[in-house]
Amino acid sequence: MKKSKAKILVVDDDAAIRQMLDMRLSMAGYDVATVGDGRDALAFCEKHPVDLVVLDVMLPQINGCQVCRQLRQDSDIPVVMLSALGDIKDRIAGLEAGADDYLVKPFSPRELEARIESILRRFRDPASGRLVAPGTLEVGEIRIDSNRQQVYRGNRRIALTYTEFKLLELLFEQAGEPVSRAEILEKLWGYAPTRQGDLRVIDVYVARVRSKIEDDPRNPELILTIRGFGYVAQRRVSQVSLDCEPS
Repeated sequence: MKKSKAKILVVDDDAAIRQMLDMRLSMAGYDVATVGDGRDALAFCEKHPVDLVVLDVMLPQINGCQVCRQLRQDSDIPVVMLSALGDIKDRIAGLEAGADDYLVKPFSPRELEARIESILRRFRDPASGRLVAPGTLEVGEIRIDSNRQQVYRGNRRIALTYTEFKLLELLFEQAGEPVSRAEILEKLWGYAPTRQGDLRVIDVYVARVRSKIEDDPRNPELILTIRGFGYVAQRRVSQVSLDCEPS
């Protein structure tokens, strides 16, 4: 997919930021639309196809987290959140709402462009640059259809966002092999961690995936934590390494 065909919606109540991002992203080859509040953002997405949303957190009427949650009810549109709130708890709140990435204001427009390009490349390329075996991947009762990008428990489909799906697929492809948080960040988001908060993003997404696939997310059996390192998907529930912790 060429960048010229990618439609990006910029949602920010600051007119100067809307104008700057409209200019920068248009020059980068994207088709850009802008709105100034959450209600207009939701209305726009209902009427127009959108490939990615750049979403400010502090919006009038409906804040960015609420907008993201509503989008996630029936859409997997990639969302990059922007916020002047730099605390890790604020970043986690945005990711828990369903955002695919998060940048703190003031941010580098070049970095935002790189994040957008990385997300769209992954979203439009199901293989994400990695070999995916045809058919399915299975761990326990969970089955991934890599070609259709769908997840099932038995015959019941489990609804995952795009990023949640790619995280689960990555862990299942390497089932039985520990995968570090840094590796997950680089393969799914396309950049290396520069601070501890970057790695915390992975913990948020793993918790979200566990809440959807585990019988008891507080005592997971399919995706185990390796303290101080990362995560491992178990090939069989009975095969649990003594170096792993359940949560």
